[in-house]
Amino acid sequence: MSPSNALKQKLVSQQDRIANSKTNAIIRTRFDKVSSEIFDSSNTLSGKTILVKDNIAIKGELLTCASNLLESYKSPYSATVIDRLESQGALITGQTNMDEFAMGSSSEYSIYGSVKNPHDLTKVAGGSSGGSAAAVAEDLCDIALGSDTGGSIRQPAAFCGIYGLKPTYGRISRYGLVAHASSFDTIGILSKNLEDITSAFSVMSGNDPKDATSSTEAVLSLNRYNKDKLPKNVGVLSNDLLSDIDSEIADRYHTVLDFLRKKKVNLIEIDLPYFDYCIATYYVLTMAEASSNLSRFDGVRYGRRATSKDLNETYVKSRSEGFSEEVKRRIMTGTYILSSGYYDAYYSKALKVRRVIKNEYNKLFSKVDCLFIPTTSTAAFPLKNNLDNPIKMYLADIFTVPFNLIGTPSLSVPAGTTKDKLPIGFQIAGNSFKEETLFNFAHSLNKGELFK
Repeated sequence: MSPSNALKQKLVSQQDRIANSKTNAIIRTRFDKVSSEIFDSSNTLSGKTILVKDNIAIKGELLTCASNLLESYKSPYSATVIDRLESQGALITGQTNMDEFAMGSSSEYSIYGSVKNPHDLTKVAGGSSGGSAAAVAEDLCDIALGSDTGGSIRQPAAFCGIYGLKPTYGRISRYGLVAHASSFDTIGILSKNLEDITSAFSVMSGNDPKDATSSTEAVLSLNRYNKDKLPKNVGVLSNDLLSDIDSEIADRYHTVLDFLRKKKVNLIEIDLPYFDYCIATYYVLTMAEASSNLSRFDGVRYGRRATSKDLNETYVKSRSEGFSEEVKRRIMTGTYILSSGYYDAYYSKALKVRRVIKNEYNKLFSKVDCLFIPTTSTAAFPLKNNLDNPIKMYLADIFTVPFNLIGTPSLSVPAGTTKDKLPIGFQIAGNSFKEETLFNFAHSLNKGELFK
């Protein structure tokens, strides 16, 4: 069978699965705009189907961020990552559901409705890239793109039992990503297949003149990312921190540590620097940045506009009707943080704490090659379980936000399931621009068949 015929069958099969899916992961498709006739086997991603989170721009397609405010907005350009993927043969087949403006940890804050976990439709898929994670877990695509500001790729990847990468800040261009918190935001990758993650990463990475925060650090060859190599020194959690997580996750964690010991890996027990301050620091800073970034969505320059004879009332009504309760909560909190009299007490102090945390992690990474820790403290929780308790929802990211604060890469790897068949995920976190350490470690764990 020719590559073209095989690809046609694959596209038809994925369309059928999307049509029959019950997870609400996909909000729109564009199979009519991709061609299975063009197939160049020399391209890194030839024939790979990719679904894209609805906050990453695709020229001529809706870009709504799952918000009423942008319900009819079409992007006039494509994100750099889209151009780079398509240049290597990738097929962009649709867009995925998400938390509105990427603000959430469950993908329940969306005008399209909640994303359901494919392993149990009564549970959340995680957020804010829940649609992308659920789509990959359901085999609706080969690869999905998401954004990660505080765990929005890794947490849903763990909940859905797949790989999820948050790269080093600046490694992948953010041009074309709708900003949430600009000093934290990263575009990342989700897939069931680790080689697909590394292939997409190698294509998407590299300097972009359109993104001032894009790094000029050299991108390694693809074979460097696909080695089977365990690190020499790995930082692992003390029993004190493990006591706060689900017992089944803790038991699985110890199983992996036993495997590493047998492989003569030096395990160094560590405390995560200023762990108790990370969530507070993260939300102070991200809410302040979100307040600033979302000021452009006023119903006047673009997006949904409320009818009113008074300009100020137009602003108020447009934003009141356009934003959900969670987004309004974060904007108002961020505005308060940045207001006169509170800037020094909250925002300025949080910036200093972020620097202290970064310095301590620098010291930690001088002693270990990487960290191996849980991605989440529990498996996927029930739908609507945390909607009335924002603090509880925010704490779902307790193990992921440190690496957004310091800007280093982190990879969530699937690690089997609980007795209720809900996925478990662990994080491999490394120093800046050391993604190869994460990938090589993950290849070794995969080869070890620990989680079959």
